[in-house]
Amino acid sequence: MAIEDDIFARPKKKLEHEIGQPLDTLSVAELAERIELLKSEIERLEAARTAKAASAAAAAAFFKT
Repeated sequence: MAIEDDIFARPKKKLEHEIGQPLDTLSVAELAERIELLKSEIERLEAARTAKAASAAAAAAFFKT
């Protein structure tokens, strides 16, 4: 790849998904990307929920004594 190719390359748009947005304009590949993005976000949210629940349980156990 030449330096000129880097200069004129379009920046890659960050993949985002808005809940409820129309899906009819997305290709099958774009839909698959969105599904993977949302699965990753669900995993991140579940991990945060688990961590917060553990912190809350630890605090409750500490103050219960």
